[in-house]
Amino acid sequence: MKRAQTIALSALGAALLVVGGFYAGRHSSGSNETPMVSAPAASGPADKKVLYWHDPMVPGQRFDKPGKSPFMDMQLVPVYADSDSGDGGVKVSPTVQQNLGIRTAAVRKADVSSSFDAVGAVQFDERLNVAVQTRVAGYVERLAVRAPMEQVRKGQALATLFAPEWLGPQNELLALKRAGVSQDLVDAARERMRAMSIPDSLIRQSEASGAAQARFTLTAPVSGVVAELGVREGVAVTPGMTLFRLAGLEKVWAVAEVPEAQAVRLTRGQKVKAVLQADASQAFDGELKEILPQVSANTRTLQARFEVDNKAGKLTPGMLLRLQVAGPSSSRLVVPSEAIIRTGKRAVALVRKENGSFESRDVTIGQETGDDIEVTQGLSEGEQVVASGQFLIDSEARLRSVTGSMAAPAEMGSASAASMPMAPTPATAPASGVHVGEGKVESVDADGITISHGPVASLKWPAMTMGFAKPDPKAFADVKAGDTVHFEFKQGGSKGYELVSVQRVGGAK
Repeated sequence: MKRAQTIALSALGAALLVVGGFYAGRHSSGSNETPMVSAPAASGPADKKVLYWHDPMVPGQRFDKPGKSPFMDMQLVPVYADSDSGDGGVKVSPTVQQNLGIRTAAVRKADVSSSFDAVGAVQFDERLNVAVQTRVAGYVERLAVRAPMEQVRKGQALATLFAPEWLGPQNELLALKRAGVSQDLVDAARERMRAMSIPDSLIRQSEASGAAQARFTLTAPVSGVVAELGVREGVAVTPGMTLFRLAGLEKVWAVAEVPEAQAVRLTRGQKVKAVLQADASQAFDGELKEILPQVSANTRTLQARFEVDNKAGKLTPGMLLRLQVAGPSSSRLVVPSEAIIRTGKRAVALVRKENGSFESRDVTIGQETGDDIEVTQGLSEGEQVVASGQFLIDSEARLRSVTGSMAAPAEMGSASAASMPMAPTPATAPASGVHVGEGKVESVDADGITISHGPVASLKWPAMTMGFAKPDPKAFADVKAGDTVHFEFKQGGSKGYELVSVQRVGGAK
């Protein structure tokens, strides 16, 4: 017990001796400059190259030669070629990597296809629709097809019409032939009958039988279904009246709703494989014919019209087809999707460098295919990216304001360790963000107060002289140069740190 007390008293005496020397040096000098505790100059390893010098309090500013920091009352610190600060990476020891579950993946090239799946509804190909009309006034004597959607074959009888207006021209032709007139007059009579839309078959039948024919049969010009039935048996018809509308089934349309993001990759002529939704064993070949120039305001989709072969007649309007749209494939750089950190405006990947540190890098991403995502800019083939645990590394880098070391910091010279203030870490910074210090006021200005303060434990700062900003030009009006004060401050303000409160030791605030 006595031995422990003796050691503690010796340590306390050494600390008082250092502090006493610190203040004695200030009073004896008679100047506003604070002599720092003497320490041997920091010297970097002989085999390391100095990249630049910087002030750890303002890490973004770099200097090409040593000297005093223009921001703080301290010397600039060298950054070596293989140090963490030099390469801008976050150092993570192998043990910590294993504990955090950090896993990396290589940036590789892969064949990426722009193909995608869509669901389309079968519709009639309206380009195959045929209208069956009459060009003469008459009556429907007999109707062969009596209901819509009946299937018909090419040449099949649809209806029998009676056209009394055709009797006169036919009788005139027969009379001319019996009179033995010139062939020119007979040919002229035939042309007149053709102009009245009398079928050639009816003219030949009339000449062969020697009697005028007023009844004729309408036949289907194509195979398909009766999409529209416009007459009934016994009704009168007029020239130009549509009696039937036939829809062909050799080819059908499959109309699919395609999102805008995928529609931009569609081009006319793309091949498609259509699979029947109700029976996956039935597949059909198709082709993209048209992208309709209209976007749905509710679903933000465009309609794509695919032409699907239906020679077997197995597809009927209303059926659903699963369309596998084949797009061109190309070799592209890809990484696992989990390796990309999306912030809304940016996409970031953490890259493992050759020296083992990790670097945050902005990337430009493309389309996502399965578990991989395309990277169009920011990465090179063969680089290693963090695929698991990257959020821990990224959070550490942000908390330090500059990418620093997550492992134990590299050993530095004794003077460098004593003179440079370290950035706050989550383990030492107070939860409120307010830090406490004690020192002597050197000068008071309208925008700030310069204080020679002792060590600040929450920031791991050594004793130094630095300026603190005022929250208001009229704040702390009773504080004067030479006062010994207890003060609180936080990060911010024009000088980097702003005073929250200043209280003279033994006096009022």
